[in-house]
Amino acid sequence: MEPIQKKIRKAFAAPKSKLGYSNPMQVPRILKVVVSAGTGSFKDPKKRDLALDRLAKITGQKPSVRGAKQSVASFKIRQGDPVGLQVTLRGKRMYDFLDKLLHVALPRTKDFRGIPASAIDEMGNLTIGVREHTIFPETSDEELKDVFGLAVTIVTNAKNKEETKAFFEFLEFPFRKE
Repeated sequence: MEPIQKKIRKAFAAPKSKLGYSNPMQVPRILKVVVSAGTGSFKDPKKRDLALDRLAKITGQKPSVRGAKQSVASFKIRQGDPVGLQVTLRGKRMYDFLDKLLHVALPRTKDFRGIPASAIDEMGNLTIGVREHTIFPETSDEELKDVFGLAVTIVTNAKNKEETKAFFEFLEFPFRKE
């Protein structure tokens, strides 16, 4: 289990390797990781604070509360009401979170068969949906009544979907065999 940061350094050091770049500056980079959780179903402020605390423990950084962009009468939501939490990770925290996600959390997921290749969008970003936050080791197992899901978006500066997939395969992301 080699940390992602060392794998990225190898990609920069050997640009003519698997990825086929002639210059180390052509190698794609991971710019940021955005972790978000929807809390619209948590009407109780205590539950929302609990989700905020757990997300802070998982990421190592305090999440920001996101409000509704517009009012929706049928959902009884007004503009500005808190409906989600979001954390943007960069630098060392980003690499630590990615190592924890790939080497600890995803293998603990029930029936995990790999990340689908369709999770990569046309802009070169990878979005992984996590159904239960309890797969992370920071959450205690006795508090299973308020389980929420997460979306983890890994933003890169790759130019297209194929380049992004090759870059993530070089970093040994567990893609689903098709």
